[in-house]
Amino acid sequence: MDYRIYHAINLFVFHHAWLGRSLSFLEKWAVPVYAVATVALWLLARPGGGRKWKLASAAALCSAGVALLVNQLIAQLWHRQRPFATHPGAHVWGSRSHDPSFPSDHASAAFAIAFTIFFFDRLVGGIFLAAATVIGVGRVFIGAHYPADIVAGCLVGLAVALLVTRLAKPLLLALVRIVERLTDPLLAKLLWRRKPEPQAS
Repeated sequence: MDYRIYHAINLFVFHHAWLGRSLSFLEKWAVPVYAVATVALWLLARPGGGRKWKLASAAALCSAGVALLVNQLIAQLWHRQRPFATHPGAHVWGSRSHDPSFPSDHASAAFAIAFTIFFFDRLVGGIFLAAATVIGVGRVFIGAHYPADIVAGCLVGLAVALLVTRLAKPLLLALVRIVERLTDPLLAKLLWRRKPEPQAS
């Protein structure tokens, strides 16, 4: 069933090559932009203000790292080859990675970040979830993964996000307090402008 869905999508994109090329370009740039956006959440917290967005950014990055580690552990138990390795006739748009197919690292990290942010703020988290879905689905459309790889990555991301936001908050908060001592003075210089002195009459 997994291969049938993959094959149907792969064949559809093959007959619409523009879609494969477009998604390949999108996949190439989506991940770095997504990562930068996650780090940029830190900037939503004004220096000396609340720590919500700083904590969200730190927790999201932590979740992504843990999700990738979980994927490595799963791959030790079951090494699933990429679909284009098992089925040489599959069409791939972009590079051909030969690391394990299950679960998808892209999907696991993206959904771990998105769900973590969602637990802090539903609106912003919803935007990240939409972006994670595009990244995950795109991996199937360019021929890099089976659909089940993406679903598994989503579940890994959700599980890790729950774990990090519920158990690691105190540790992350302590880390945020340390890092903000370095970043807040720098951000204050960039964001705070001196008010012009009143002219003498």
